[in-house]
Amino acid sequence: MILVGVAQTYHAVITYKELAEEIQSRTGIRTKTLLHNWIGPILGWVVREAHRRGDPPLTALVVHTDDGKVGSGYKEVLVVAGEPPVDDELEREHHAADARLDCYRHFGATLPPGGGVPALAPRLQAAVERRRERTDKPARICERCFVQLPSTGVCDSCG
Repeated sequence: MILVGVAQTYHAVITYKELAEEIQSRTGIRTKTLLHNWIGPILGWVVREAHRRGDPPLTALVVHTDDGKVGSGYKEVLVVAGEPPVDDELEREHHAADARLDCYRHFGATLPPGGGVPALAPRLQAAVERRRERTDKPARICERCFVQLPSTGVCDSCG
């Protein structure tokens, strides 16, 4: 029910930490066991149960706090669906974004006109945009010897 609630808000995600806290709060069962030692089997069960019901993979809504990426356990979504593995990390994130959009549509999120678009988790999207901005700026070149200038802006060859 926690993940269904998340899926009812367009472009919403939940972190592993938030999910763990919510599970413990709702069940009244507390643990000091490290999160990565117990959350995986629970999410694995969610993947299989969602597939059995014909629901989209709710686990696509769960992302890491630090980088906004789905966890390595996301590969189980692909296995259960009979899809080939995705080795490229960004390709996996785009697959998860598509799956999240399926969740929003399936569980009744209010979508914008046109039905919405897949989106990376906000933290990951910000990182991708920062990376794109850094790589889009062409390197400065010395006008005399056509060598790429160091960060000082002074050519090491020409001075």
